[in-house]
Amino acid sequence: MERYRTRPAQYGPRRDRPRSSLPPQAGRGADGGAVRAVRQPGPQRRPAAVRRPAPAPAPAAARMPNPRLTGLGSGLFCALVMFLIGGLCAVLFGASLTAYGVLFLPVCVLTAVWVRRGDLMTAPVVVPIAFAVGLLPVADGDGTGGKVMGLVTALATQAGWLYGGTLVAGLIVIVRRIRLVHRRRAAAGTRPQV
Repeated sequence: MERYRTRPAQYGPRRDRPRSSLPPQAGRGADGGAVRAVRQPGPQRRPAAVRRPAPAPAPAAARMPNPRLTGLGSGLFCALVMFLIGGLCAVLFGASLTAYGVLFLPVCVLTAVWVRRGDLMTAPVVVPIAFAVGLLPVADGDGTGGKVMGLVTALATQAGWLYGGTLVAGLIVIVRRIRLVHRRRAAAGTRPQV
């Protein structure tokens, strides 16, 4: 048995609504039927390429290395650099503890500047440990007991450099922490209150 369609077609012009002044949808004519696109002969025009100006060169300060070390990374960096400086001082300067102490200060500054914001308080802790690690190649003494005694003697006689480097790292960390707190307060002050 044959069934006839009883529902009206969904896609056709409705006769009960007035026609709008809007253009018909793409691909449909005014009467709702499909429309085929007719290509016009002639050259096809492509949109013109938009040229953007080259970015301005970065200032010299922005090109300087600015690594951010974790707490562990700053400890490893400082200890490794101090060990290498200790070996260098033992070879070049005849195990001069004064040269070792002078070179310790810039390493303290770099460690305090390069540690990331979340680990700021680790810099003053890792700096004295790295000072002791770097003294291993410089310390006088033969055998294990002699090396330990040389290390203790070097720590006692070079305490000024140790405290100075730790103080420098601590001051840099405190200044960075104060600036971070001020930035957070300024950002919280500009936010609208809910």
